[in-house]
Amino acid sequence: MNIMPFVPFIVILLILVFNTVKILNEYERAVIFRLGRFSGVRGPGLIILIPGLEKMRRVDLRTVTMDIPSQDIISKDNVTLKVNGVVYFRVNNPEKAIIAVEDSLQATAQISQTTLRSVIGQFELDEILSQREDINQKLQTILDDQTEPWGIKVSAVEVKAIDLPIEMQRAMAKQAEAERDKRAKVISADGELQASKKLAEAAAILGSEKDAIILRYLDTMKEISSGDGKSTTFFPLPIDFLNNISKR
Repeated sequence: MNIMPFVPFIVILLILVFNTVKILNEYERAVIFRLGRFSGVRGPGLIILIPGLEKMRRVDLRTVTMDIPSQDIISKDNVTLKVNGVVYFRVNNPEKAIIAVEDSLQATAQISQTTLRSVIGQFELDEILSQREDINQKLQTILDDQTEPWGIKVSAVEVKAIDLPIEMQRAMAKQAEAERDKRAKVISADGELQASKKLAEAAAILGSEKDAIILRYLDTMKEISSGDGKSTTFFPLPIDFLNNISKR
């Protein structure tokens, strides 16, 4: 049997089947347009399109990790910084992601950059370095509100790196060194104060008890005599003699 006359029909049938039957993965959805109008969202699994009447746009629902490029930002106290970050988001409404915006990924990337510059510029340098969690939360809230009409859900925003000018790095290093010296001096002064109090208490006790000063004197003589093996000569003086000298 000659099948050559049927070849064109077979080719046409295969093309119709290819354009009619679609298979979507678990993380994909199909936005269907019938004669140019939105018809519905289908998937996952096997879906069938009406040839010539229906077209589909495939949408990925998985979380996207997008880097925010490093940008020059001026802080509230006029310090120029280079800041970059990362945004985690996903499509939670396929219909809006296709109809409400031309390219949801590109739009999210652009709004992330402008929002990063705007938010960082509202803080001073010390706040940017110490309140990163608060800044991340504020960025996430603003981006989530701005991308919601596009069917995008922003789950997290992280400021990854903050690069300071060389002059500012040197100034901060000097400030940190001065702070360390200050703490060391405070600790040393506190130690001297505690030691002086203990010496004053010891002097008061020795001054009120005559026998105590004699015992201390004898103990000192014992320490001197038990040195490092070298011969030591000392001349003990009567306590009354020392007291008479101190009263003059």
